[in-house]
Amino acid sequence: MARNMDKWLGDGGMVILGELGCKLTSYGEGWVEGGWTPTSKACNPNGPVQGGISSVVADAVMAFATLAALDRGENCSLLEMNISYLRGAKQGDKLQVRGEVLRLARTVAFCRAIITHDNGEVAVEATGTNLLRRVKNG
Repeated sequence: MARNMDKWLGDGGMVILGELGCKLTSYGEGWVEGGWTPTSKACNPNGPVQGGISSVVADAVMAFATLAALDRGENCSLLEMNISYLRGAKQGDKLQVRGEVLRLARTVAFCRAIITHDNGEVAVEATGTNLLRRVKNG
């Protein structure tokens, strides 16, 4: 059963996500989905979404997915992330975001984030490893 993350829906508890136009709308054990309509704050002066901004969104959805798979009081932090930019996006584009845990081990979670356009074309794909801080029993 997924950890209750209802209060973090919307901006995921990160004001910057809301300012960038990202909104998390649903989740379950080890996954999260939402929409992203990039604002001007997400774009470089030439118009496209800046790559570093896409990495912020990818990191955030992988972390949310990981937290949804953990028990209350447990936490995670990013150890590494690899990201590929397959198609550009610009201010006002309608994008979908998904973060998911591929494998949850004792001390790490292997994750994936996918950002797609409305037509299903993948804009960004990332994989990452999160270090887990588990609650000790006993």
